[in-house]
Amino acid sequence: MALSKPFLKWVFVCLVILFAHTTCNAFYLPGSYMHTYSPREPIFAKVNSLTSIETELPFSYYSLPYCEPQEGVKKSAENLGELLMGDQIDNSPYRFRMNVNETVYLCTTPPLKENEVKLLKQRTRDLYQVNMILDNLPAMRYSRQNDVSIQWTGYPVGFTQNNNDDYIINHLKFKVLVHEYEGSGVEIIGTGEEGMGVISTDADKKKASGFEIVGFEVVPCSVKHDPEALSKRKMYDNIGGVTCPSELDKSQIIREREKVSFTYDVEFVKSDIRWPSRWDAYLKMEGARVHWFSILNSVMVIFFLAGIVFVIFLRTVRRDLTRYEELDKESQAQMNEELSGWKLVVGDVFREPNCPKLLCVMVGDGVQILGMAIVTIVFAAFGFLSPASRGMLLTGMIVLYLFLGIAAGYVGVRLWRTLKGTSEGWKSVSWSVACFFSGIVFAILTALNFILWGSKSTGAIPISLYFLLLFLWFCVSVPLTLLGGLLGTRAEAIQYPVRTNQIPREIPARKYPSWLLVLGAGTLPFGTLFIELFFILTSIWLGRFYYVFGFLLIVLLLLVIVCAEVSVVLTYMHLCVEDWQWWWKAFFASGSVALYVFLYSINYLVFDLKSLSGPVSAILYLGYSLIMAFAIMLATGTIGFLMSFYFVHYLFSSVKID
Repeated sequence: MALSKPFLKWVFVCLVILFAHTTCNAFYLPGSYMHTYSPREPIFAKVNSLTSIETELPFSYYSLPYCEPQEGVKKSAENLGELLMGDQIDNSPYRFRMNVNETVYLCTTPPLKENEVKLLKQRTRDLYQVNMILDNLPAMRYSRQNDVSIQWTGYPVGFTQNNNDDYIINHLKFKVLVHEYEGSGVEIIGTGEEGMGVISTDADKKKASGFEIVGFEVVPCSVKHDPEALSKRKMYDNIGGVTCPSELDKSQIIREREKVSFTYDVEFVKSDIRWPSRWDAYLKMEGARVHWFSILNSVMVIFFLAGIVFVIFLRTVRRDLTRYEELDKESQAQMNEELSGWKLVVGDVFREPNCPKLLCVMVGDGVQILGMAIVTIVFAAFGFLSPASRGMLLTGMIVLYLFLGIAAGYVGVRLWRTLKGTSEGWKSVSWSVACFFSGIVFAILTALNFILWGSKSTGAIPISLYFLLLFLWFCVSVPLTLLGGLLGTRAEAIQYPVRTNQIPREIPARKYPSWLLVLGAGTLPFGTLFIELFFILTSIWLGRFYYVFGFLLIVLLLLVIVCAEVSVVLTYMHLCVEDWQWWWKAFFASGSVALYVFLYSINYLVFDLKSLSGPVSAILYLGYSLIMAFAIMLATGTIGFLMSFYFVHYLFSSVKID
């Protein structure tokens, strides 16, 4: 155990750096911490990256000629997940005073230059949205299309009319919903979006009371101000009421040498919405009834089909075993000569598969990914990953993935020992487990990052974050995987129940290749998740909130059951036709669902993401979809392989062998 001390030292140092980087954005239940404001207390809004469902390339808010705060632009502390998602949260000049309704002047830009006009027009026509945040709540906008109210987060940079002119949004009408809070001997001090707070319970202190923000709505409009008159005013000067015009000639056109004045008005409205419920408006899933029905229908169909197949399968195997065990030794020998089936491959069923090291590596990485997914979804289903904590879902997944390197190394090396009968080469297997999936993902992300760098997008991973990810990979994940491999060498080896013949048995020729059956088997697991996959893709690429993790947990459990059943059934079918090369087929029988996931992603790109434009956006989409499909292949393949291995081991343990 001399290696354990360096490992622990590395892990301790890396944990300190990791948690220092992620600041204090810990898990918290929605509504657990609140900030109460006293009347006239100043509240400053923040701005996130500009986003578009057409390009999927985020850009900095201040890349456009907007008003800057008096104290200068300052970035907010961001966690690892936010940086990877392309979020760039900055302070903004939008200042509100609690319960003070006012119309405020911000600034007037210098005459627009040619490059600024070109950029504004491009962002407008690419449907870019400004994402504003107040007290950790995103700005919400309502619009009506075909008499249906549609909810959006953020507001557009501008709009284009039929005459090919572009107009900038330069006046915002804010509505802030507040709920009056009455304290009862408890005072909340210094709370904020980080979810940290100090609570004082001094009974002698005055009851804390104030207002909590429970809603943030915005109505954007374009107004042509008189820049000469407004330029004499200072920032935050009150001006007369501003009305959103319906005529285009009273809107602010985007044109060279035009001066643009920015203004806003704010109205505070008392609401009965309480703090724990303030996120409900954002987390509503459209078509909830269809969502429920679709999931329930999938569950019933899959359980029905899988149940029938599994019952038939159990009865068949039980009958074969019963008949085989009731015979004496001479009859068994005669039966082996006369009958065909899984009993004839008893001397070859545990023969070493092709590419055994790659199989061990893929199973080890699959255990790591599957464990990360299960723990993350369970935490999210119980409400510990709030949407208010931006980026924490991704951060939590990365941290879990790092620590589950122990499980990956252990499973990979123990399977290697089982196949080879020796621990020799376990370090190479452990290193491969640590670098296989992570290396492929890192290579794809690097290629995509060059595209983002070339587009000057905030979605590009900074160089500092690259070094941090490399540090976490080689100084946390790799040592933990090696530690898991070391534990795997010291675990009790899995003993085969039968001996393997020296000469391999010839596999009978088949009319159709067995890989067709393996690829077709992936349709059954795909049927359990494609509906939820649609909602997840919509959440990622169309800017919707996804928070139905209870559904996702049910689908995940169902997927695990179906993958295990499908793989076991196909393994039994291959053994029945004397095909003893079941190892890889068991893996891909359930892992082939990834092929259908990737094809469905392409279908979603063509038919549902019609607004996505340009080859850059398509390459980004396909790159991220490829990573998702690869991770699903490893996780589902591992489920099928481990269940098939257990089944084959149990099946041949039940057979009497001399």
